[in-house]
Amino acid sequence: MKDSIISVNLETSTAPIVQEVRGRDYIEYGAEDWKNLYPQFLIDLYYNSSTHAAIINGTAEMIAGEDIICTDEDEYNLESFVKLKKFLKHANSKESLHQVIKKVAFDFKLQGAYALHVIWNREKTEIAEVYHVPVERVRAGRPNELGQVDTYFISADWSNTRTHKPYSIAAFNVNDRTAASQLIYTGRYSPNMDIYHTPDYNCQNWALVDQRVAEFHLNNIENGFSGSYFISFANGVPTAEERNQIERSLADKFTGAKNSGKFILTFSDDKTRTPEITPISVSDADKQYLALQELLVQNILTGHRVTSKTLMGIDSTNGFSSNTDELINASNFYLNTVVRPFQLNILNTLQTIFSVNNMDLEVEFVQLKPITVQFDSATIRDVMTQDEIREDIGLEPLEKDEEVVRDEFSKVGMIDGKPVFSTIEEAEAHAKTLGCEGYHEHEYEGKTSYMACKDHSSATELSKFIEEFGEDMPEEWELVEEEIVDGEHQDFNFEEVLNEIANEKLELASTGRAIPSRKSEQDGISKKTGDYFRVRYVYENDNFLNNESGTKRDFCRQMMGANKLYRKEDILNMSNKEVNKGFGPRGAATYSIWLYKGGPQCFHFWTRRIFKTVIGESRTTKIEDADLIGYTKARSEGFTAKKNDKLVAIPPRRMKNNGYLD
Repeated sequence: MKDSIISVNLETSTAPIVQEVRGRDYIEYGAEDWKNLYPQFLIDLYYNSSTHAAIINGTAEMIAGEDIICTDEDEYNLESFVKLKKFLKHANSKESLHQVIKKVAFDFKLQGAYALHVIWNREKTEIAEVYHVPVERVRAGRPNELGQVDTYFISADWSNTRTHKPYSIAAFNVNDRTAASQLIYTGRYSPNMDIYHTPDYNCQNWALVDQRVAEFHLNNIENGFSGSYFISFANGVPTAEERNQIERSLADKFTGAKNSGKFILTFSDDKTRTPEITPISVSDADKQYLALQELLVQNILTGHRVTSKTLMGIDSTNGFSSNTDELINASNFYLNTVVRPFQLNILNTLQTIFSVNNMDLEVEFVQLKPITVQFDSATIRDVMTQDEIREDIGLEPLEKDEEVVRDEFSKVGMIDGKPVFSTIEEAEAHAKTLGCEGYHEHEYEGKTSYMACKDHSSATELSKFIEEFGEDMPEEWELVEEEIVDGEHQDFNFEEVLNEIANEKLELASTGRAIPSRKSEQDGISKKTGDYFRVRYVYENDNFLNNESGTKRDFCRQMMGANKLYRKEDILNMSNKEVNKGFGPRGAATYSIWLYKGGPQCFHFWTRRIFKTVIGESRTTKIEDADLIGYTKARSEGFTAKKNDKLVAIPPRRMKNNGYLD
């Protein structure tokens, strides 16, 4: 009886197989149905499982972050710092280091490994360039007597090595620089894997199920949702060889996801000898498919250690507006237990490269902005306490002795950078924080509102400064560059140098008309088109620091609320004014606002914005603004830089001791 039954084998293996093959210098890395093509198998799963791909993409973006920056806060060697800055901007002739690392992060998550092509300079004294190498193109050579791989092989397509012949490249070795270029191949530790590295997830089979289910549904649609059939031959029992032949023929034509819904057409000269074909219906098929879909999604999430599907942009019944605590906790868990280990591995590899080039300074990933929830201001003011709000956005309650400031929640608007309130009590309370008394009225959006202090004359030194020197962005100005100030020391006149460089490269153009509005001492005329370059600075918040709003301190609250542009010389003059009394060294009334912003524990930094406005017609050769700006940046960071320049780009909260002197 058993010989009359045709069996269907549904077993599949997704575990990697590593083996040496006689006559080949490389070690094969494959799977049961993917001989020496295990990386390609993982790529195939990525393209065919939407859930799996969403997690890979989301995690890779988290690993890469927004950027890579130098975070060394101790005194550093100027030459090393300048070299590192250049390397961060130009890891090779086409890409910044962060652009390279974005590709590395994707490979690392998908494959569990990554590869970098390291090119030495002509003298073999430093690493000149670093390129990303798709890890699926790399195979390890046979280990030496010490069990170490000193040669790797690269092929554009390992499934067709006749056309794409593998070529060898030396493994990275700082002590052996005979080769012009070398390869760094590394990744996460994998048990029982001495040569290759495997991914951190173990849900390949479920991703494969996801792929097969998608194929099944697609082909069901193409075949009109026709069901499967049971075939019974009534013309006698064939021999074993004949049964096997029938089995192979039917399996080749009609089994698998791609053949769902197919039917069999038979021919016979005798109706009594025709096969019996019986439709097979599945009860509650829709419920079974839904249950299977939910099961495979959950198992894929578990395999990747994702505790909330919403975190990866996968649909959730809760949405983004509920279960905030759960979502934030899931985000923190994933960042600390999954993302951060990936980042540390990459940073260790980079430090090896940096040390070779004598630029061994600490670098760090700038994390993506955290998940935040926006609340309706009326709801916050009417029904929630400050501690309740902090709890909902994942922050600890305020300490008992910590000042509770609610101005940012109760104000109805801003006039000239100053808050106005709906009640007299709120205005008077705010006046006390400004060092004045009373209130005065303003008309705001057709209603009577109240501003702190009896009149504008009793405003603080900071308020006077903002009113006198703060600038709004004129409509005729064109923003051509914006970035966090990094490397520009306080004595460097960015505008002056920018326009001097323009004058050196371009002939004098006709001005056409008078220069509009008040200008900085640094302003000048570019000889490109007669454009007038202006450099201004903006006080901005580091939103990633513990999800803080950064508006509790009065100085910071006023600076952020004003949203003004400032000339550099005016910011430097703030150091001589009592704009933030008591936050200087050992409680001093004045200090460098340029370097230390709002003082210890401050969450803010300066951003540089470069504008231009046309004031004449060009009679000169065209030159790109980026060329002028880039050269000026190099001057600011390299030629005359000072050791404390980088403090401008760092919020005191990120400084050593949170910006405190001791």
